[in-house]
Amino acid sequence: MSFTLTMPKLSPTMEAGTITSWLKKEGEWVEAGEPLIEVSTDKATVEYDAIDEGYLRKILVEAGSEVQVNDPIALFTEKEDDPLPEISKEKVSELEEKKPEPKQEEAKKPELQSGDRIKASPLAKKIAEMEGIDLSNMKGTGPGGRIVKRDLEGKKSETKEPEKSSVKSVSEPIAPGEEILSPIRKVIADRLQEAKSTIPHFYVTQEIDASPLVECRTQLSHFEHKISFNDLVVKGVAIALKEHPEVNSGFNAKNRTIIRYSSVDISVAVQVPMGLITPIVPKTDEKPIEEISKEIKALIQKAKEGRLQPHEFQGGSFTVSNLGMFGVSSFSAIINPPQAAILAVGGIIDKPVLLGNKVVPGKTMTLTLSVDHRVIDGVMAAKFLKRVQYILENPAAMIL
Repeated sequence: MSFTLTMPKLSPTMEAGTITSWLKKEGEWVEAGEPLIEVSTDKATVEYDAIDEGYLRKILVEAGSEVQVNDPIALFTEKEDDPLPEISKEKVSELEEKKPEPKQEEAKKPELQSGDRIKASPLAKKIAEMEGIDLSNMKGTGPGGRIVKRDLEGKKSETKEPEKSSVKSVSEPIAPGEEILSPIRKVIADRLQEAKSTIPHFYVTQEIDASPLVECRTQLSHFEHKISFNDLVVKGVAIALKEHPEVNSGFNAKNRTIIRYSSVDISVAVQVPMGLITPIVPKTDEKPIEEISKEIKALIQKAKEGRLQPHEFQGGSFTVSNLGMFGVSSFSAIINPPQAAILAVGGIIDKPVLLGNKVVPGKTMTLTLSVDHRVIDGVMAAKFLKRVQYILENPAAMIL
């Protein structure tokens, strides 16, 4: 038995992904569930685990290459000597077009002439550029003599220093006049621009009395429960979403239909070096605050390390974005499609408030709900936000 592995769809919006590394070599046996490749998607860099077991007989796409979803990337067989599966001539041609064509003439010259091309994978070229390695006389061990990453191991420049590129990865320091090269950042920019220009946003803002939240968190800390204000907000929002299912909804732009989500799965916006990602706490309304807190901490850590699995950031029915820890008093967030709403949470501010007929010291928090008007009307949004306010101002309701 043989089969062709295609580029998996690792997020609902993913159209293509960049294979950052192969975790198995050609000829090796791969167990089902074993990590096989690392893929940079529109959301994050994640490991993809093999679904079926078999021998990895041929890698069709080298690390560093961008591949469309469902395009073939490797050939597997059940036995080590089974015949390889066939792929269409059209697809073979398409894959070949992704590879640089070698220059036949003047191949032995140490310096390439204008117009010559080196047969090397994009990743090998990048490593060579960073290490100052001359590829012009190097023989590759990849398919068709292509220079790949393993050919550069242990080699250093002996002839010249690498030229400085004006384009850097997102993790490198960026100086004035330089550019960031990040597939994820590009997708984020495209998606947010599309979301802002195609979704009819409107905003509802509510200032709440945050003193009960502060007191609740203090009391929980006495029992060694390290709960953040964001944990409390997420739990409060989950309860309100359960009571207001019309807000726990989305919009299918392709079919022009409203999606009514079957469970409350809250996405939490997290900033990571490559951009923004929204890991999900599934069935948030059914979980106690302490469990929600532990899950959010674990998801944030995995997101920062680039270890999130697809099911941990795909989907979600509503998003909470909190900038309060940075001292921001209020802001408006852009909706994360296909979801129909996102809640922007500001910081807790010390300010005078009116209590009865007296002005007394108080603590307030500003919540701003961004809403897709195709799905949620103003009255629905107002009722939902007022319910969130009531729950957060009476946090005992979250513990019951």
